[in-house]
Amino acid sequence: MKDLKTLLTETVQVLREGGVILYPTDTVWGLGCDATNPTAVARIYEIKKRADSKALVLLADSLDMVARYVREIPDAAIQLVEVNDAPMTVIYPGAYVGKKPEDGRQPEADRHFLAWNTVAEDGTVGIRVPMMAFCRDLVYKLGRPLVSTSANISGEPTPRRFQEIPQAIVEAVDYVVEPRLERESTGSASQIIKVGLRGEIAIIRK
Repeated sequence: MKDLKTLLTETVQVLREGGVILYPTDTVWGLGCDATNPTAVARIYEIKKRADSKALVLLADSLDMVARYVREIPDAAIQLVEVNDAPMTVIYPGAYVGKKPEDGRQPEADRHFLAWNTVAEDGTVGIRVPMMAFCRDLVYKLGRPLVSTSANISGEPTPRRFQEIPQAIVEAVDYVVEPRLERESTGSASQIIKVGLRGEIAIIRK
């Protein structure tokens, strides 16, 4: 059994090399990659057999990191995150996003911009500051947001525990974080709240 420091070091190395990981989050098991790397993100869509026209949820270690990737954090969003006591994904307007490829080839990763295929067509992006220490530490050490999408084939049930994950997904990733860490997961998807620049709030998922 590896200690947490070793797990973090190994996982971050895979992410920095453009790899895809399978890991427990504060909610359910997720597929993850560097959210600024469009090639790695494209692999996740392929693994899930999902259209890349859909946005992905990202993890950040803090609101300070969120602020580096969106033009403005509405006050309402700050208040929601500060008082939150359960996993909550906030959809922010105005993401800083890299260019979408015009010739079919993915552009190079740029750590200052989110990959074009993580963001919705309206320029919004869903980001959660996870309540699980391992996930926060992982994102902190990576230094940029981490993709966190459920580890299932599109349209199939979301796996809440490791034994429920399809073998095809386990075999498709570059690194699997030790399942023992799932004890810190709730086993339920996060609530999703969309916040506008004028403070408008819409509950997308309770």
